[in-house]
Amino acid sequence: MQDFDFISETIKKFQSDLENMAKVNILVVGKTGVGKSTLINNIFREELAETGIGRPVTQHLKKISKEGLPINLYDTKGLELEEDVQETIKKEILDEIENCNRNSLERNDKSELMHVCWYCINTSVARCEETDIKWINELSEKIPVIVVLTQGFPRKKARELKSSIDDLNLNCKNVIPVLAEQLVEEEDEIVIKSYGLDKLVEVTYQVIPKEVKKAFVNVQKVDIKKKVEESRKWVLGYVGGSGAIGFSPIPFSDAPLLATAQVAMISHITVIFGLQVDKALLTAIVSSIGGVTSATLLGKTLVSNILKFIPGAGTIAGGAISGSVAALTTTALGMAYISVLEYILNENMKGNEVNNTEIAEKMKDAYKDQLGMLSKK
Repeated sequence: MQDFDFISETIKKFQSDLENMAKVNILVVGKTGVGKSTLINNIFREELAETGIGRPVTQHLKKISKEGLPINLYDTKGLELEEDVQETIKKEILDEIENCNRNSLERNDKSELMHVCWYCINTSVARCEETDIKWINELSEKIPVIVVLTQGFPRKKARELKSSIDDLNLNCKNVIPVLAEQLVEEEDEIVIKSYGLDKLVEVTYQVIPKEVKKAFVNVQKVDIKKKVEESRKWVLGYVGGSGAIGFSPIPFSDAPLLATAQVAMISHITVIFGLQVDKALLTAIVSSIGGVTSATLLGKTLVSNILKFIPGAGTIAGGAISGSVAALTTTALGMAYISVLEYILNENMKGNEVNNTEIAEKMKDAYKDQLGMLSKK
């Protein structure tokens, strides 16, 4: 078998997958001071709402993007100005949505669409104003709209405002109160925890096209379980492919193909989690389980030895067992890798750094556990 550099191939595939991933496009509408920047920076895994980031699309619309993040944010300004200016802003936004729709139609590519609008209203207002109602209704004719009630404290007031907007029967997908950052009242030593971001992420995920769901899961940092869920779907898909590869009756001939499939699986999982991996980290992970290719060959060697003691066993039986081994090792690899990335993200959310030695131990234990569990099945 020719040499196969699993680590280099994985990094190369990961970079290619990330560069070629369709971006999710989100329009964020709201008055100055409503809390759009706080909302954006607490949902996405890198601060996108920094001053100076983004390029003007129109006088009142800015497109925010960042290398390595599969998202375009369209941020509005000036909604608090007089009505004639608001009408100008609205026309600019609707024209840009039409432009995106036209590009999507011409290229037959849904990733070109403006996928969803977050319409932000500060919870401090007594009710949804007529101008907001007009905005929401007109935007919803072009794009799915989610009304986000920002700075949602006190929660009772946020619930009351949501209820009053619900009663208007606006053509929006949902009305979601959020408190994007926890509040600390130092005088009374009270901490009010943030809430609502997970709901906003879930509703957004449901309304955007399937072509950009992976990009949204990648870039959001709120719902780690969503990353785990999407990654497990990918593992199941690759397991089917690796099982088929394992049916080759020629000893070891399928190992490079199987390793290539496993590279693609690991790359996709990494992309979904939105983590940056380097050679040192991947080396620690792969070496902790003895290397993917060597694990595969070990399984096939065991199969060959077992068959010597089975009278009448031929290449078809050998291929069937090899397919099982391929599926077993690939599933164990994928599920173990998911659990390790989940651990890393959870620790990062707590502000804890995780070193490569610790990650390698986690991977080794998770891989052994997965192999044991799957073998029993």
